[in-house]
Amino acid sequence: MNFTQGLEELKTRDQVWSFMQEDVPVDISHQVILYVEGLNLSFDGFKALNDLNLYVNDGELRCLIGANGAGKTTLMDVITGKTACDSGSVFFGQTHNLLNRDEAEIAQLGIGRKFQKPTVFEALSVFDNLELSLKSNKGVIATLLARLSTEQSDRILQVLDTIGLQAQGTMLAGSLSHGQKQWLEIGMLLVSEPRLLLIDEPVAGMTAEEGERTAELLISLAGERTVIVVEHDMEFVRSIARTVTVLHQGSVLAEGSMDQIQNNQAVIDVYLGESQ
Repeated sequence: MNFTQGLEELKTRDQVWSFMQEDVPVDISHQVILYVEGLNLSFDGFKALNDLNLYVNDGELRCLIGANGAGKTTLMDVITGKTACDSGSVFFGQTHNLLNRDEAEIAQLGIGRKFQKPTVFEALSVFDNLELSLKSNKGVIATLLARLSTEQSDRILQVLDTIGLQAQGTMLAGSLSHGQKQWLEIGMLLVSEPRLLLIDEPVAGMTAEEGERTAELLISLAGERTVIVVEHDMEFVRSIARTVTVLHQGSVLAEGSMDQIQNNQAVIDVYLGESQ
């Protein structure tokens, strides 16, 4: 039996590895791409998530705000499979139960996450970083033997254009500015063609100019993709916000436009205060 025949036999067995599974479309017939309902999670008696409900529409740019400990990071951990909840449900579209999947399977579904600190491969070029992040359903051996196709190369060039790093494609990622590294990491998510992007504090440590460019980038991504941004910088939130969800003590305190949030007395009392 040769290698190809052996691979085909593996595909026909009852248990198919996740990287060999066919993509299943995300059912957004109700226009909602993320359903979070009745989510609860406690750590040593501390309620990190408390009957949290959140619904995000397909193609939306949603901002999550709240004080430290409000539950923002914990919510993203549950959505991406990093942390198991005590009770509740999280669905990607109508049919994909995220609580039954691990981190790799959730990423394969089309959910990408960017943490606050950029994690790029500094010893590799910008282009190579993007190439390593290409979405693939191949096995490890096939991936090692594969060559970059014209379509994949075009995809990388398209992403370089989107994130504004066309001129830096051959540069080592380690030589980029902090803001450029943040954009590269967003690009590393984009080449895998996600439907939902979770972006954690994208402008932390950026210059004002880099923050403006980041705002433009995130606004441009919404529509074709759904983008959820966690951010403490209220000026930045104001610049990109369409809908803002405020978390407090593991629950949704308020939700609406930035104007509505700014004038919500409960939000002012527990979060915005003098910063409004």
